[in-house]
Amino acid sequence: MLAPSAGGASRHVRELLRRCGSVQGLNQLHAHLVVHGSFPVDAVVASYCALPGGLCYARSLFDRMPDPDRFTYNHLIRAYCSSDGDRPREALRLHRGMIGRGVLPNEFTLPFVLKACARTQAWEHVVATHGVVVKLGFLRQVFVGNALLHSYASAGLLWDSRQFFDEMADRNVVSWNSMINGYAQAGKAREACSLFAGMRRQGLLADEFTLVSLLLACSVEENLAFGRLVHCHLLVSGCPVDLILSNALVDMYGKCGDLSMAGTCFDMMPLKNSVSWTSMLCALAKHGSVYAARDWFEQMPEKSVVSWNAMISCYVQGGRCREALDLYNRMKLLGLTPDEYTLAAVLSACGQHGDLASGKMIHDYIRDSFNNPGVALFNSLLDMYARCGQVDTAISLFSDMPSKNVISWNTIIGALAMHGRAQDALMFFRSMVSDAFSPDEITFVALLSACNHGGLLEAGQYYFQAMSHVYNVRPGVEHYACMVDLLGRGGQLAKAVELIKDMPTRPDVVVWGALLGACRIHGHIQIGRQVIKQLLELEGMSGGLFVLISNLLYETHQWEDMTRLRKLMRDWGTKKNMGISSIDTNDNIHEFGVEDSRHESLNEVYAAFDQLPHHLV
Repeated sequence: MLAPSAGGASRHVRELLRRCGSVQGLNQLHAHLVVHGSFPVDAVVASYCALPGGLCYARSLFDRMPDPDRFTYNHLIRAYCSSDGDRPREALRLHRGMIGRGVLPNEFTLPFVLKACARTQAWEHVVATHGVVVKLGFLRQVFVGNALLHSYASAGLLWDSRQFFDEMADRNVVSWNSMINGYAQAGKAREACSLFAGMRRQGLLADEFTLVSLLLACSVEENLAFGRLVHCHLLVSGCPVDLILSNALVDMYGKCGDLSMAGTCFDMMPLKNSVSWTSMLCALAKHGSVYAARDWFEQMPEKSVVSWNAMISCYVQGGRCREALDLYNRMKLLGLTPDEYTLAAVLSACGQHGDLASGKMIHDYIRDSFNNPGVALFNSLLDMYARCGQVDTAISLFSDMPSKNVISWNTIIGALAMHGRAQDALMFFRSMVSDAFSPDEITFVALLSACNHGGLLEAGQYYFQAMSHVYNVRPGVEHYACMVDLLGRGGQLAKAVELIKDMPTRPDVVVWGALLGACRIHGHIQIGRQVIKQLLELEGMSGGLFVLISNLLYETHQWEDMTRLRKLMRDWGTKKNMGISSIDTNDNIHEFGVEDSRHESLNEVYAAFDQLPHHLV
């Protein structure tokens, strides 16, 4: 709702402007008014703002107004706030210009300004606008308070949001919904449930927005038990189940792994849209199988970009990168425009598959199609180049990034660690800290891996201690595995054993495997036998464990034991999973394994291999 104009134009003209249903009709009326003398500019601007495609005309008129009033500012801010793309930022610029001209906002201006803050993630502007609200005395206006509440919750500032909520003099259902939705977005189902209980104690009835938020909380936290309770409440209360609520039910059951109930809710929907089908697709992709997801994908009557993204991501997560790239190419052939989520998933496929040529083509497409790629897309490019061996290209790209986050630093440090550039990894870590980024668990996995690969025993020990004492990051199993491997390779097996004893959680196969590998390198058969017992208790006799034990026996010259073990492997038919190597030739990826006879050009490969000794003479 906007404040009425203070202009004195005739009601007849304003009524004609209000009734214009298209930009073309309004243009004709506007021209007529210009020809016949003065006209209410504020009303014309407001009319253009209300029509699809009329914002540019409204702004053109506004820029020629010598002294625009609050009524005109309100309409223009509202139109920019509700527009797509980068236009909500213009609403914030208009708000600043409005105050600069001495035109004070009112209770109708500020909710749209706060909405623009949330849409553009301009959180500093939220705080400044909060100050304006307090100064102008609009805190008791419930819809202004709700807008502030929504902005703080959207920013993830749940403590500030909750404090403001608790201090609100007047609260309505929208207030409670904003707070519940804030907790839901953060995956805090318990807090959302507690607020819902408080809402009911206040005598307020939950609406469909409340229930959608509660179901979202269950989806994020994968809390099936609470989700079922919300569903039961929905049925008992007799709340009308519209399309949005039905989709939320399908999504909740799908993400919580109850595919049967998700399917039942889907089948009971009288009306379905692309979101309904995509929710089921995501459920099958996450908890079903790739084949079931692909069958569902092909049956979908309408596929949105989100649907294509879900199927591509399903392939990538299943390690079927070639199929992911093929599906992306099919998507492009159909004329669909991939978004940043599509490209991030496909870049992940290129990195896993080692397909540098396709990765470069996607990078070129991003340069040509995106003016300001998001930081997540830059991170995907970093990871792709690193996995494809182009670590210097990744460093150059990292240096040119307009903005970085912790994931960016983790990716580049991990890339340097993976390629054995330990000193560079330590240098980037120091730069990360000096740039005021707080390292997390993943940062230290990458950092300790770098120390491990580079044999930097003292540095590894220092950073392992600094994790908890300096950076307040609790070591996990992965960090202990890195340190056990580092100490073991450095010959300090006694320290490695003591470190395992001090672990707050039970060591897993990776930790014991690292110690067993150190025993093999240094010939410590006694410790090795104890480690083997632990491994047998954890995972039984697998092919990989057979090989580890066999290697240990070989290195310690336990020939008879090794012979018996290998005979036992043959008798049991136990085999180690085959390792795969890949090579890129003429923009084609070829994969090979030990004693592999699957490749279609096998004879040519072996013929070329037989010629290699002649070229090496």
